[in-house]
Amino acid sequence: MKGHPISYSAAELAFVELRQCMTRRLLHAEFVRAFGRTDVTLGALTALCKRKGWLTGRTGQFVPGQVPANKGKPMPYNANSARTQFKKGQRPHNTNYAGHERVSKDGYVEISVEKTNPHTGFERRYVLKHRWLWEQKHGPLPDGMCLKCLGDRLDTDPANWALVPRAMLPRLNGRFGRDYDSAPAVLKPIIMTVAQLEHRAREARREERG
Repeated sequence: MKGHPISYSAAELAFVELRQCMTRRLLHAEFVRAFGRTDVTLGALTALCKRKGWLTGRTGQFVPGQVPANKGKPMPYNANSARTQFKKGQRPHNTNYAGHERVSKDGYVEISVEKTNPHTGFERRYVLKHRWLWEQKHGPLPDGMCLKCLGDRLDTDPANWALVPRAMLPRLNGRFGRDYDSAPAVLKPIIMTVAQLEHRAREARREERG
């Protein structure tokens, strides 16, 4: 009956303890054959060993230096699995080749280019598409400079991006209450001009102070 405790004789317990290193399925078969205990299931015998701390000593994990039994052996041919195996040089169907684009969490378009990824060593990496196109046309960004979007940041045409000093960005964002990115299109040129004039004036004062 389910939930009914199972009693074991001293001889039965000694039998199980002596053979605790056997696989549980084999141990159960030997136990039933030796004592005729058809009322003892595999699960019950396994639970007994756990309660007693009688472990097989096997963890199911490879230990350092252990050689897999199938090392160097060819995998048995199976027509069904062969159809889905990768062939030499084959790439997954979802491989993103050079030119693949995606949108970052910040809303910028990124493109996969044939340029070694410094973090993974992979032959391609994602870069900001607007910067990539801008530099293809104008060359590398000068030190201290960055690109500012003039309209929709999904528009990666170099004409939609202005080269501005990085130090000028605070004058365009919400810190000065201008919030350039959210401003109406008609006001953006004015905000940009004011920010440029203020930045130049600040740099001039710094130069005067030496």
